Amino acid sequence: MDPITLVFYAVVCGCLSAVAPKFPGMSVRLGVGAGVGIIAATTLPFIKDMLNGY
Repeated sequence: MDPITLVFYAVVCGCLSAVAPKFPGMSVRLGVGAGVGIIAATTLPFIKDMLNGY
Protein backbone atom coordinates (compact mmCIF):
# COMPACT_ATOMS: atom_id res chain seq x y z
CA MET A 1 0.00 0.00 0.00
CA ASP A 2 1.45 3.36 -0.97
CA PRO A 3 1.86 6.11 1.68
CA ILE A 4 -0.78 8.43 0.17
CA THR A 5 -3.45 5.75 0.40
CA LEU A 6 -2.43 4.80 3.92
CA VAL A 7 -2.50 8.38 5.20
CA PHE A 8 -5.75 9.19 3.38
CA TYR A 9 -7.66 6.26 4.86
CA ALA A 10 -6.11 6.85 8.30
CA VAL A 11 -7.44 10.42 8.26
CA VAL A 12 -10.88 9.33 7.02
CA CYS A 13 -11.17 6.55 9.61
CA GLY A 14 -9.88 8.80 12.38
CA CYS A 15 -12.44 11.49 11.62
CA LEU A 16 -15.23 8.94 11.35
CA SER A 17 -14.33 7.33 14.67
CA ALA A 18 -14.37 10.74 16.34
CA VAL A 19 -17.99 11.43 15.34
CA ALA A 20 -19.39 7.86 15.26
CA PRO A 21 -20.43 7.70 18.94
CA LYS A 22 -22.72 10.67 18.35
CA PHE A 23 -24.87 8.67 15.89
CA PRO A 24 -27.67 6.67 17.48
CA GLY A 25 -27.85 2.95 16.83
CA MET A 26 -25.64 0.44 15.09
CA SER A 27 -27.51 0.58 11.78
CA VAL A 28 -27.06 4.35 11.48
CA ARG A 29 -23.33 4.09 12.24
CA LEU A 30 -23.01 1.26 9.72
CA GLY A 31 -24.78 3.29 7.04
CA VAL A 32 -22.69 6.38 7.70
CA GLY A 33 -19.51 4.30 7.65
CA ALA A 34 -20.46 2.71 4.34
CA GLY A 35 -21.31 6.07 2.83
CA VAL A 36 -18.06 7.63 4.00
CA GLY A 37 -16.12 4.64 2.66
CA ILE A 38 -17.73 4.94 -0.76
CA ILE A 39 -17.05 8.68 -0.91
CA ALA A 40 -13.45 8.18 0.24
CA ALA A 41 -12.79 5.43 -2.31
CA THR A 42 -14.30 7.59 -5.06
CA THR A 43 -12.35 10.75 -4.24
CA LEU A 44 -8.93 9.15 -3.61
CA PRO A 45 -7.97 8.85 -7.32
CA PHE A 46 -8.70 12.57 -7.84
CA ILE A 47 -6.63 13.52 -4.80
CA LYS A 48 -3.74 11.36 -6.00
CA ASP A 49 -3.90 13.00 -9.44
CA MET A 50 -3.79 16.46 -7.85
CA LEU A 51 -0.79 15.49 -5.70
CA ASN A 52 1.08 14.03 -8.68
CA GLY A 53 0.80 17.38 -10.45
CA TYR A 54 2.91 19.14 -7.81
